[in-house]
Amino acid sequence: MATAHPHTPHDDPAAEDHRGGHSSHDRHAGHDDRGGNGDHDGHDGGHGDHGGHGDHAAMFRDRFWLTVVLAIPVVIWSHHVQELLGYTAPQIPGADLIGPVLGSIIFFYGGWPFLTGGVDEARRRKPGMMLLIAMAITVAYVASMTTSLGWFSQEVWWELSLLIAVMLLGHWVEMRAIGQARGALEALAELLPDDAEVVRDDGTVEPVAASELTEGDVVLVRPGSRIPADGEVVDGAGDVDESMITGESTPVARGTGDRVVAGTVATDASLRVRVTATGENTTLAGIQRMVADAQSSRSRTQVLADRAAAMLFYVALGAGAITALVWVLLGEPAFALDRAVTVLIIACPHALGLAIPLVTAISTSKSARSGVLVKDRLALEKIRTVDAVLFDKTGTLTRGEHVVSDVAAAEGVTEDDLLRFAGAVEADSEHPLARAIHGRARDQVGELPVADGFRSMTGRGVEAEVDGVTVSVVGPALLRERDLDVPDDLARRTQAWIERGAAVLHVVRDGEVIGAFSLEDEVREVSRQAVEELHAAGVQVVMITGDARQVADAVAAELDIDEVFAEVLPEDKDAKVAELQARGLTVAMVGDGVNDAPALARADVGIAIGAGTDVAIESAGIVLASDDPRGVVAVRRLSAASYRKMVQNLWWAAGYNLVAIPLAAGVLAPIGFVLPMAVGAVLMSTSTVVVALNAQLLRRVDLTIG
Repeated sequence: MATAHPHTPHDDPAAEDHRGGHSSHDRHAGHDDRGGNGDHDGHDGGHGDHGGHGDHAAMFRDRFWLTVVLAIPVVIWSHHVQELLGYTAPQIPGADLIGPVLGSIIFFYGGWPFLTGGVDEARRRKPGMMLLIAMAITVAYVASMTTSLGWFSQEVWWELSLLIAVMLLGHWVEMRAIGQARGALEALAELLPDDAEVVRDDGTVEPVAASELTEGDVVLVRPGSRIPADGEVVDGAGDVDESMITGESTPVARGTGDRVVAGTVATDASLRVRVTATGENTTLAGIQRMVADAQSSRSRTQVLADRAAAMLFYVALGAGAITALVWVLLGEPAFALDRAVTVLIIACPHALGLAIPLVTAISTSKSARSGVLVKDRLALEKIRTVDAVLFDKTGTLTRGEHVVSDVAAAEGVTEDDLLRFAGAVEADSEHPLARAIHGRARDQVGELPVADGFRSMTGRGVEAEVDGVTVSVVGPALLRERDLDVPDDLARRTQAWIERGAAVLHVVRDGEVIGAFSLEDEVREVSRQAVEELHAAGVQVVMITGDARQVADAVAAELDIDEVFAEVLPEDKDAKVAELQARGLTVAMVGDGVNDAPALARADVGIAIGAGTDVAIESAGIVLASDDPRGVVAVRRLSAASYRKMVQNLWWAAGYNLVAIPLAAGVLAPIGFVLPMAVGAVLMSTSTVVVALNAQLLRRVDLTIG
């Protein structure tokens, strides 16, 4: 087959851009045992000896239920509770030992995660929540045991038992919430089938484990089955559901030569796929790594939360010491102990430790399921403040493929006849412009005549015999060489096309120009919607391209873009980003992640678009698996919602202490109100539950693209 076509770079800037345009397709992370960043003050020791958050949840659940069972008799036979509720517990042998024996079991078994966590925080010199809880329950246990031995007079076995039970419940709820947020990673892993069908050289099909596939194997994917590995279709054609990778619900057509991704579904036809990547090298594995990295990376808000949690430890410790000292000086040593322990409990920065990591876990996992892959939490946090979005044109705002945008036939020639002749000649050409003309002709006219004697003229055009006449599809160079005249009405039409930057091809029949085609890089309808939504949000939209000025201006006018940088070399795009930043703008750069890498790295937020089969893009903080620019609007919406939840959680987690600590210290004791120790534990755990539930509301954010 011939591949030549008339348009050289000198003849057609748009064709040049098209020809050299961008190709979009050529450990348990997150809120870890240290609160999501590896050194958070709240969660290490208590969780560090366990595996994932599912194991954490099970561990806290088991300890909680046993603690509750043991706490029931401790509460029933507590003298304080009997006096408070006005009943007398049954008299049984050894009743006085119920508190010390069962209370000790509860302290060492139920309280063990907090005790080990406190020791670990003290060893690392990063005091936080675990150390506060450990101190509180240790003081309560020692006071109760010494009282049982007759050395002291403040027994709080029942408060200690309920305190540990409530703490375990709070941690169980937390681990379940985080585990659910992390479920997206496991869900992504489950997209891969366990088995595959390998087509052997003799044509037989052999079932094998998907883990045994190697590069070069050809697998049979039946209708409704998931593709077991990344690969290239070598036989068959049909629609593939890629929604789990790109977030787009509409299946896409895939045929011979097209790339397909592990975990996607062949919906309506069998495909034979040659494996190109397996295991950790697949797109799906790359997405999992990206989500995990995002969940474990630090953000500015997380740093603030860490500092607040560390500061709160010293505030609580100081408040507890002052409380104890004041009540001792007032002649109430027993009451001083009770109030000091309550202060330590209620001021635990547990909610602060959860406020940011849980929001991050939910937002990154939710976005991954919608085709928005967050590599850097800072990028997600910052995009809400962006006031200028710089789009690369080719392959981002436009399809990167030329289409016939207009047809002009000379007098006496119908448009259908023009398409029949041109479509027949272009049938044997592989040039993108030729395919565009042939496709338009086939769609509008239907069956086309067969051309004979096809020949190409490099840089000038193509020619063949159609229905006994010689037909040429040529560019400006061949018109000049053959000294062909273009009819005046046709010349006026083509001049207007040229002025807007379109590629123009003329059709010549037996030496007479009978019509012309205008071909342009097609603007996406979704690009128009993306620009409109960004404008509605008060964001300036800028376009950058290597195309000629008239081509860029035409696209900008169609999309109502605010500013255009045209005729920019790829290596100079980052300078344009810097120019916008010098004006005081916070810039997000949206490109394909390959030729635009320097600009993506320079921008305040780099967004790689259309990278569904190439997630290892180092220069972008955010990757949109689909090539739909409306994903930029979706991720900005997620950023705003995530930040809002982080701030709400921080205010709640820290703010409630302003009221709770004075109450725990007993400032209202003179008027008869004393906050019980167990109620203090409930309040602390309630603040954690509020933070967790508030973060769950992020699941309602609409990230639908389209």
